[in-house]
Amino acid sequence: MPVVAKGLEGIIAAETRIGDVRGQEGVLLYCGYDIDELAGKVSFEEVVHLLFHNRLPTTAELAGLTTALRAERELPQGVIDYLRTAPKAARPIDVMRTAVSMLGTYDTGRHDLAMGENLATAIRLVAQIGVVAAYFHRARQGLPLPPVRKDLGEAAHFLYLVTGEEPTAEAAGTLDVAYVLHAEHGFNASTFTARVVASTLSDMYSAISAAIGALKGPLHGGANEGVIHMLEEIGSPDKVDAWVEDALAQKKKIMGIGHRVYKVLDPRAPHLRAMAIKLTEQLGEPKWIQMSERIAQLMREKKNLNANVDFYSATVYHSLGLPTDLFTPIFAISRMAGWTAHVLEQWNDNRIFRPLSEYTGRPYGQKVVPIADR
Repeated sequence: MPVVAKGLEGIIAAETRIGDVRGQEGVLLYCGYDIDELAGKVSFEEVVHLLFHNRLPTTAELAGLTTALRAERELPQGVIDYLRTAPKAARPIDVMRTAVSMLGTYDTGRHDLAMGENLATAIRLVAQIGVVAAYFHRARQGLPLPPVRKDLGEAAHFLYLVTGEEPTAEAAGTLDVAYVLHAEHGFNASTFTARVVASTLSDMYSAISAAIGALKGPLHGGANEGVIHMLEEIGSPDKVDAWVEDALAQKKKIMGIGHRVYKVLDPRAPHLRAMAIKLTEQLGEPKWIQMSERIAQLMREKKNLNANVDFYSATVYHSLGLPTDLFTPIFAISRMAGWTAHVLEQWNDNRIFRPLSEYTGRPYGQKVVPIADR
């Protein structure tokens, strides 16, 4: 008999070869590779190939993918015009969602690529999404939009577009690892949203626009912005204990703590924690990581809850000089690899998602009373 599972908890909606989240063990796999095996050992571009093709690339294959990604960075002029004229006070994630939808109205594909149309579209989205985020950020400040370059990797290119200056190797490497850690995470809310839309045989741009809308929520990708706002509100390490006590008494959500799936430590958190410690020490601003560490300790002791990927990624991005409202768009930039891989997989063996629901409304047999007698 069908069962009701709020939030689809415990329900297997489909099979996938792309990623596996083992919450009880604290394990995250990309195509059979533990995230600990990938982080810091392979580039984001290698992970894109892994998610698309189920294996890490050879040197020649990586060169081919890199060339394709860099060739697809140019945005249509109409999208650039939109990014320049969008309300400067708009949230970057909202502008990103709209810009991705706009991209779907342009036939900008290169027809000399030796690949299928859907894979080419996926590569184009991975290549263009960072340009969208960076261009809007500069446009809202009245800054010129740097021309795209073809000699930088995805992470380095994004930092270059945001600042107008070529980043240090360390900064680019740090963001590259963050991209790897965020690229895929099973049937999370935004990925499932993309697959539901794709299952109707709608286009990839529609599926990804919907995924970005799901990611925006504070219970999903928007949590990393909330972490920095929380740390700014606390202000200093000596105020952490009282702030946490007050928040728990008022039953406030502590951003970046706990996870819907992981019952132990999020396996991505230690990698981001290490980077956060290193960056804050270099900047001479240890208070951010000091506050974070104390919050994490208190929540383990009081609630048996662990930090998740958002908890430390916020400090990493902040330490890289990135504005807080770009944190969720950066999440989308990296997750574009996973989203598009899932859309491609959905179409490879498609069946439209159509779950049941349990009706709890008025009893059957209601009769219409004439409006004059109601």
